[in-house]
Amino acid sequence: MTAPDGPPPQELLIVGAGGFARETAQAVRDGAAADLARGRAPRWRLAGHLDDDPALHGRNVDGVPVLGGSDLVHRRPHTGVVVCVGSPRDYAVRARLVRRLALPERRYATVVHPTAAVSASSVLGAGSVLLAHCVLTAAVRVGAHVAVMPHAVLTHDDTVGDFATLASGVRLGGGVRLGRGAYLGAGALVREYTTVGAWSLTGMGSTVLADVPPGEVWAGSPARRLREAGGPALDELRADGEHSGRRPQTPMGSTAG
Repeated sequence: MTAPDGPPPQELLIVGAGGFARETAQAVRDGAAADLARGRAPRWRLAGHLDDDPALHGRNVDGVPVLGGSDLVHRRPHTGVVVCVGSPRDYAVRARLVRRLALPERRYATVVHPTAAVSASSVLGAGSVLLAHCVLTAAVRVGAHVAVMPHAVLTHDDTVGDFATLASGVRLGGGVRLGRGAYLGAGALVREYTTVGAWSLTGMGSTVLADVPPGEVWAGSPARRLREAGGPALDELRADGEHSGRRPQTPMGSTAG
């Protein structure tokens, strides 16, 4: 049996051991199987999960070991890393963890499931994950540490900011701008040339026909404002404004001052 073509796989650590992390681990394994079937060496060899819950240390999650806490990334400087944490309850946690780890960009892997369709004119940032059957059609720009769940469709000229999350079945019309850290719930639809603001949350099944301001929760069909986003998201929104030198943006009704 001949050896597969290409350099040997690089080790990969997945930070997190929850649902998104497990799905990413499966995408890595599916990618390795697809590469081997084509006679190519896999890009990544999954070394294990890292998680800050001590109760998980030493356990296997879907056959993948949890090696210890997230700070172990610093003891393995030649291993690729992808951060796979977050939920609608705290969708800012990925940004906080990446900031705490303070790794150089070159350490971060980009994981793309073999069934995803990514056009040659589209760009993916470091640390981003595209799960099964995602589609990026033409000139789509996806930032760093973005989570794109199965069957999401991003069409021509869409721009997705760093740390955004697109849950399963999201559909973006052409020219949509999704802000930094924004969260789109499962099955959300966004009209073409609409802007969804930074650190906002759009509920599952919503139809977004108008711009969503930063730091707000919208839901419904058509989507309407429900309330301001939770505290962690607003903290990130304010920090982004401070770091950029702009006045921090706060949603209507915010008590910040």
